[in-house]
Amino acid sequence: MENFTFQNTTKIIFGKDTEKEVGEHTAKYGYKVLLHYGGGSIKKYGTYDKVVKSLEKAGVDYVELGGVEPNPKLSLVKEGIELAREEKVDFILAVGGGSVIDSAKAISVGYFYDGDVWDFFTGKAEINEALPIGVVLTIPAAGSESSGAAVVTKMDGMYKRDIASDLIRPQFAIMNPEITFTLPDYQTACGAADIMAHIMERYFTNTENVELTDRLSESALKTIIKNVPEVLENNEDYAARAEIMWTGTIAHNNLLGTGREEDWSSHGIEHELSGIYDVAHGAGLAVVFPAWMNYVYQHDLERFAQFAVRVWDVDPDFKDLEWTARQGIKRTKEFFSSVGLPVTLEGLEIPDERLEEMAEKATENGPIGNFVKLDKEDVLNIYQSALK
Repeated sequence: MENFTFQNTTKIIFGKDTEKEVGEHTAKYGYKVLLHYGGGSIKKYGTYDKVVKSLEKAGVDYVELGGVEPNPKLSLVKEGIELAREEKVDFILAVGGGSVIDSAKAISVGYFYDGDVWDFFTGKAEINEALPIGVVLTIPAAGSESSGAAVVTKMDGMYKRDIASDLIRPQFAIMNPEITFTLPDYQTACGAADIMAHIMERYFTNTENVELTDRLSESALKTIIKNVPEVLENNEDYAARAEIMWTGTIAHNNLLGTGREEDWSSHGIEHELSGIYDVAHGAGLAVVFPAWMNYVYQHDLERFAQFAVRVWDVDPDFKDLEWTARQGIKRTKEFFSSVGLPVTLEGLEIPDERLEEMAEKATENGPIGNFVKLDKEDVLNIYQSALK
């Protein structure tokens, strides 16, 4: 196990009707708020009205900026920065899923910066100050509600890049599983793939003697594997929805990565897919992760065999460790398919004409990943293996 420092200051308010408490939590940080959200679903299903009523009851003034799209766009972030400055807000309340929260985080760091906020995403600027953020989570997936990371897409050049800082970790996250009852099945499945990917990026490591976080990761994966089919069968299964929502937070609040080297190459590979073709991030990960696994599993057959046995309950072949390892990869891909996700680029309707460009962009700053370092040729091979 490696040395580590773990600190997560996000306050979690979890359970039924908790969105009605947002006003009192927000008032602790400011009385002029940017209310940031996505499309019309929060208004259609009543979440917006509950949030606004709670803010007004607590005496919190607010200005609104909706319109966040999946794979949040830099253009709206810049609009949000200007609005926040004009209105002199002192807090940002994100009501939505990972895209809304990430957009809010980008606005929060751009608020104090005189230059182009994209500088933070290219490493030209360092995050030293940010507006505080609160969250009402509507989609369990990205884990952004208690992470210090955000991802934004710049349409000019089709770049999807990230930032990371404890300064953008939300102050609080309100999480009511009831809000997720109305999610379409495909969105639920995409969220599950995203959650699983966050866990697996940490699980496949070169660090030895990390038994506790191995076991925590395996348990988290099995929780998703068990509960996602149940909510697809019954959208209003509160118990299963609650398990998924909490697992999504644990998957990306840094706990599962403590003391171990993490990988993150699959996310880098997928970001080029969603950056160019605007596919759902979770759907892209359902394609990329099994392809990555098939490309690298021989690097550590024992870890992949452990994954197969502990996560997927594969009956191990002690004379053929490779067969055992491959069974875990096979079952991962089959699970994604069983919940309605594409598992090939063809299934995502992504052609092969820009694979080399994507591989070039994914590795433009050098090899990616840690479990196995991947250069442009490696990434291109993974894309090609995922075509059909």
